[in-house]
Amino acid sequence: MAAECTIFVGPSATGVARATWDAFPLSLDRRGPVERGDVDRVVEELEPRTLVIVDGRFHDALAVGHQEIRKALAHGWNVWGLCSMGAIRAYEMRNLGMRGFGRVFGAFFEHADFQDDEVALLHSPHPPFYPLSEPMVHLRAAVEAMRRDSLLTTASAQQVVLTLKERWYGERTVPLLARLARAEAEPDANEAIGELLRTFDRFRLKTHDLVRFLALRRSELDPGPRKAELSGPPLMTTATGCNRLGGGGRCQC
Repeated sequence: MAAECTIFVGPSATGVARATWDAFPLSLDRRGPVERGDVDRVVEELEPRTLVIVDGRFHDALAVGHQEIRKALAHGWNVWGLCSMGAIRAYEMRNLGMRGFGRVFGAFFEHADFQDDEVALLHSPHPPFYPLSEPMVHLRAAVEAMRRDSLLTTASAQQVVLTLKERWYGERTVPLLARLARAEAEPDANEAIGELLRTFDRFRLKTHDLVRFLALRRSELDPGPRKAELSGPPLMTTATGCNRLGGGGRCQC
């Protein structure tokens, strides 16, 4: 019997417990990060049901296309997007029937300068697709916590974010954040910065969004209008130019 839900997921699932997956109310066909043509193949293989896009490839493969998602919607599929590539496509296609979920999806509405680059990272090429760098959206949340805890001034926090934004996404890591934050902070804040970063999992918004999505009830997954869930750690943004990754982009997230 075919699964009730096909989900494309990769590094965002790092650390998600087996019990969390088992509690999801729909039977799952779990696949790796989506790329161009994957949604078309699912639509051709299966009868309409629920399709969830979490992670996607866009560095070594063409990104999942808008047209194939539109085709799935036209064929009666209930299509969700969250966390990473899914959040990008859900925002872009929010008026075409694709439904978004989570804090990352909501950030596209909350912050005019929120870019696709914010969710990009490097990960291993094979399951379990372990992350090798940290997406900017996670690093921003950690910097905001440092500012909130008075470990960084507002100006220093903005400088750390700006420096991270100028780096290639594959170079953005927690050790890099630690070095930048300590360079901006007063010497007596170094130990507290280290303590905060030892609990970095709390800033991994993409994983938290996935966990919250997997906790939805069957009735909440049914088609129908739904607002983005915006709960989670606050985000700090800095002005920068737009660099939207279109359907033909070649990067990895």
